[in-house]
Amino acid sequence: MNTLDTRSQILLKTLIERYIAEGQPVGSRALSRFSGLELSPATVRNVMSDLEEAGFIASPHTSAGRVPTARGYRFFVDALLTVQPLESAQVRELKGQLQPDQPQRLLNSASHVLSGLTQFAGVVVAPRKDAVRIRQFEFISLSETRILLIIVTTAGDVQNRILLTRRAYIAAELSSAASYLNEHFVGLSFDEIRHRLRAELRQLRSDMTELMTATVDAGSEAAEETATNYVISGETNLLEVEDLSSNMSRLRELFKLFDQKTGLMQLLDLSNRAEGVQIFIGGESGLAPLDGCSVITAPYEVDGRVVGSVGVIGPTRMAYDRVIPIVDITARLLSSALSSNH
Repeated sequence: MNTLDTRSQILLKTLIERYIAEGQPVGSRALSRFSGLELSPATVRNVMSDLEEAGFIASPHTSAGRVPTARGYRFFVDALLTVQPLESAQVRELKGQLQPDQPQRLLNSASHVLSGLTQFAGVVVAPRKDAVRIRQFEFISLSETRILLIIVTTAGDVQNRILLTRRAYIAAELSSAASYLNEHFVGLSFDEIRHRLRAELRQLRSDMTELMTATVDAGSEAAEETATNYVISGETNLLEVEDLSSNMSRLRELFKLFDQKTGLMQLLDLSNRAEGVQIFIGGESGLAPLDGCSVITAPYEVDGRVVGSVGVIGPTRMAYDRVIPIVDITARLLSSALSSNH
């Protein structure tokens, strides 16, 4: 990261704050007025030009003003931001909405609180359930190369998955595969099954390998979905955000991401392994639909053990000074509500 002199830092901070507040590219005249520095517009223009060359700001072609880039926001958040603590009345109100009754209701309340306070999307990752264990497998042939896999877990959940195979399997083969799995792997998790199967597949007839491998892959995916879940509220708020709604195809991708869950889960899982508030700006998330967004997350605990995370998804142009403490306090209040309920 380039180190910026004090003058450049003050101008960058002023530019980002004006842009967050107004949503319009900021010109050098406005900067010399709002920065509190006694600088001529010409000097401001020179500094702006240096900041642009360093990749902190960019000029949209339709305007003489500049806007922050993801890199500019990152420097702002890391080095220049003064976070506004929540007022005690707001904290009390938040506490009132996160009453320790049923854990699932608490998670829903937390995601509503996050979206209500920020007017963006609020998301809460539910605590991961213990590894899913298997009670029974069953195969039903749907067509020559499509097989319905039915998995019943020891918790009584039923998951259906369609397997696409390269060759047709007759009923007797499916029945013998199901018997083999039920005889050897009942009561195990998919990780344990995968581990054992790897050794045993070598002794199995090679024509059954494909079916067994497909079963374990599909089962692992189903188990992952059952084991982890998240609650999201206020996605429709993002339709009102001009920076996002002006690009409908990106918005559609974003909503698809919310539906599919897996990519977003991986991102939110990262924050379970981190301490305190994490901020992913634009492309930092590694998920293309979030390019124009920022995700702010914080882990929450039950009895001192991190079990999930809370977060807000909004445009990169957001009031970070307000949103960061909202996410932080919600995570802390959720921790204390769940721990006292535990």
